Amino acid sequence: MQAHLDAHCEAILQEYRDNLPVFEEQARKVYELLRKTFDDAGLLVASVEYRVKGEESLAGKLELKGGKYHSLADITDIIGLRVITFYIDDVDKVASAVERLFDVDWENSVDKRKAHEIDSFGYLSLHYICAIPGFPYRVEIQMRTVLQHAWANMNHDTGYKSGVEVPRQYLRNLSRLAGMLELVDDEFSRIRTELTDYRRRVRALVASGNLDEVPLDGDTFRSYLELEPFGALNRRIASVNQAEIQEVPLMPYLPIFKAMGIKTLGELSRVIKEYSDGAYQIATYQLGLTDLDIISSSTGPQDLCIACILKRGGGISGLRMMFDTLNGPSESHESLASYLMSMASDLPFMNQ
Repeated sequence: MQAHLDAHCEAILQEYRDNLPVFEEQARKVYELLRKTFDDAGLLVASVEYRVKGEESLAGKLELKGGKYHSLADITDIIGLRVITFYIDDVDKVASAVERLFDVDWENSVDKRKAHEIDSFGYLSLHYICAIPGFPYRVEIQMRTVLQHAWANMNHDTGYKSGVEVPRQYLRNLSRLAGMLELVDDEFSRIRTELTDYRRRVRALVASGNLDEVPLDGDTFRSYLELEPFGALNRRIASVNQAEIQEVPLMPYLPIFKAMGIKTLGELSRVIKEYSDGAYQIATYQLGLTDLDIISSSTGPQDLCIACILKRGGGISGLRMMFDTLNGPSESHESLASYLMSMASDLPFMNQ
């Protein structure tokens, strides 16, 4: 629909047309600056979007409110950007980054998160109006979570808040859903905070050597690997052929250790100490007649598991479990397990 504008508003609209390429270039520059800033800070966000207000949208705005604008520079959302975060507490981190980059027009900025209406969840964005050095027009930067963004879009699609009266039963259901989503948003952030605190405590316990207090799981095993618990064993094995050690990921051994009944890092540390000689004997038997000059850093943990499984009576089924876990199920693992069991039966550690 064609907007009916007076001469003043037409002049503003013409100024917009004349500067449209400049707006598009500036929007892209702000977008790239935000992305780089978040990447440099290690701040993971769901998305960063930007747009320049369309001519039809601007004309409609001028038709309704044109009298309040002296010039195009008074319109604060010609350039708009939206930052979508995964967590609600990251909105404040994004806001802090924006404040360091630009001069925020606090008088025209709005923190809609302070709203207390029961149906306000999807509108809890933080809106900053920002001035950019050397650029005569301001930009609007909205910050909200993924759930807030999804809710706002759903409300828009259903016509809610469009001026059409919505039956009370639907309003009630929408309000209930908004409350649930707000709780989910808060809960995601709470869980992340607790996990972060847990990882800090784990790292401190691992560093202090209080390993019996640390349960064996993905986070704790990853922290434990930073101490290179298999390093001494691997270096001892490598010395057989004066081989180099090629580093490979050792996280695949976590489910094997757990299947062996190891529940804490303290237990794992004792297993390493108790079965390192057996692992060395197995490796020496296998490497002694070869000229391999490179071994994998998984050699130590694998031979350690073999020695532990055999010494504890796990037999062929235990060895097959290990190989199936590491490499995927295969019938060939049965014969490999049989060979290892036969070979190890003559090694000193099995007879001690």
